[in-house]
Amino acid sequence: MVFSDLLNATTHSLSNGLTGIPISAAMDNTETWQQHLLQSGEPALQDIGRELGNLQSLLSSGAAGLNGQAIGRSLSMLGAQTAEIVRSSPEEVKSGLSSLSDLLLKAGGQLEEAR
Repeated sequence: MVFSDLLNATTHSLSNGLTGIPISAAMDNTETWQQHLLQSGEPALQDIGRELGNLQSLLSSGAAGLNGQAIGRSLSMLGAQTAEIVRSSPEEVKSGLSSLSDLLLKAGGQLEEAR
């Protein structure tokens, strides 16, 4: 999958809300992103890849063991990390990355605030 296609698919999924994304689809998506980012050779992207690994661990704990606040913190971290790379990204993906960052921050904030 081409990077821009993956970006568009992820943004589209997140724009429909977290509850609309099956855990298996979220795991597949994060795994694909993690592979791309860890192999990039870019430290900032590799940091995002490592945080995706953390998110995968949180998501793989099973429905009964899901910790919404921890998942929210991870999503917020991913949103902040994504916002950081927007400035140095190619022009054709800046808008998509910015949208992705906003969606991650929003979703993360909602989960962090939920009790």
